[in-house]
Amino acid sequence: MASKRKKKRKDDAPAHASAEASIDAEAQAETGAPPRMKRKEYEQEMRLLHGELVAMQEWVKASGAKICIVFEGRDTAGKGGTIKRITERVSPRIFRVNALPAPTEREKSQMYLQRYVPHLPAAGEVVIFDRSWYNRAGVERVMGFCTPEETERFLELAPGVEKAMVDTGILLIKYWLEVGSAEQTRRLESRIDDPRKVWKLSALDLKSYSRWYDYSRARDAMFAATDTSWAPWYVAYTDDKKRGRLNIISHLLSQIPYKPLTPRDVSLPRRQRRGNYVEPELAVRYIPTPFG
Repeated sequence: MASKRKKKRKDDAPAHASAEASIDAEAQAETGAPPRMKRKEYEQEMRLLHGELVAMQEWVKASGAKICIVFEGRDTAGKGGTIKRITERVSPRIFRVNALPAPTEREKSQMYLQRYVPHLPAAGEVVIFDRSWYNRAGVERVMGFCTPEETERFLELAPGVEKAMVDTGILLIKYWLEVGSAEQTRRLESRIDDPRKVWKLSALDLKSYSRWYDYSRARDAMFAATDTSWAPWYVAYTDDKKRGRLNIISHLLSQIPYKPLTPRDVSLPRRQRRGNYVEPELAVRYIPTPFG
């Protein structure tokens, strides 16, 4: 069964690859962008960056540093995928991801930024926000979930709150991921019939899609009000997801004063002898093995 599945994927690959190559060629001709990065090169570079992220993790743990990373950006710009690549080789005890749901009725009655404060990092933690308090400057503003006055008030207050965060020792790093309109369309269309991605296509995503320039205006106002010396915005272009992820992780590492890991001379200890241990005959339920 497994071999048949593998053969089917192999047979299907050329047509898909040809379509992707055609799209890439057109995009490169229009924008002068470099060819999309090949997977082998990408994985080689990512392996090196993962090693550096582990070194960063050990420094954070040893130094008691408090790191807060904010990811904002266009729909489909690759925030979730970038966060997964940052966290896939590090400890969830050190790296924590927050993607808060819609506020409850109680939270709606609180000071707007109040619901985010409990999620800020303590000593020895890296907290990543997959969208953040900047919802008020983006989706809430564009989709009418808050009033214009509430947005303006937020933009006035946010720099001061972030200054307070930084003054308590939090290293705050903010990323905006930008994707072109044609690439956004292609990515959204790819979600329609793909059972792996259908959960990423919500009714709100469809409404948001039609408001490209409203989001552009909201982004511009957000940058103008909240791009400060203590918490600047860093913009990453992610039409090529692989290059974008590598660029973001490389930049992230450059912002944190960690030290390389000291190589350890490790050898495994000798295992104990079997002694009088005998494997018992237990009625254990083994899982089916359709893949051998």
